[in-house]
Amino acid sequence: MVQAEDVHAVVEALGIGPVEMFASSGGAVTALALVAAYPNDVTTLVAHEPPLISVLPDAEAAERARAGVRDAYQAKGASAGMAAFIVMTSWQGEFTEDHFAQPTPDPARFGMPIGDDGSRDDPLLSDRSWAVSNYRPDVDALAAARTRVVIAVGEESLGTFTGRTAVATAALLSQQVTVFPSHHGGFLGGESGYAGQPEAFSRKLRDVLDN
Repeated sequence: MVQAEDVHAVVEALGIGPVEMFASSGGAVTALALVAAYPNDVTTLVAHEPPLISVLPDAEAAERARAGVRDAYQAKGASAGMAAFIVMTSWQGEFTEDHFAQPTPDPARFGMPIGDDGSRDDPLLSDRSWAVSNYRPDVDALAAARTRVVIAVGEESLGTFTGRTAVATAALLSQQVTVFPSHHGGFLGGESGYAGQPEAFSRKLRDVLDN
């Protein structure tokens, strides 16, 4: 992945490796690719809720749900796309027909403005981000690396899309998922608009790194 090459270049240019690394969401996917390609860069990786569709038992349905986000964005703009994204990522359990039978979510329900400014350059809501969620970890390379890889999940995320991908990724690597406080953005403060439990999260992270 291009992002993994970029991170490796930064570590190499700064001369700071090997490093301990915490990475979340798409960053966790990049970090897994980094360890597979450059195992000497990282001593311990805590990969928090990597959104890897390929590891799910309902991967085909998850791809359909992801396409629904893209379609809402293309049809009605960023607020509609983000509303669809929130509904997808907060869905509990596998993506069944009940998920697809839901009406198109109203952005106002999530406090977002109604309207379309015409832009379509958001990589998260378009299919440009699909290379990240399509990635499948190189299990053999990760097993051969000296890096300690810890797959983490927020306690409030269990059952949701990224909670399930975290659990499935951990199983793929023959380990139990490590549970952290809060949700997908559990390290964020209130100023983010998606407040987690940053103090409790940081304590857990320190405990894991010190283990």
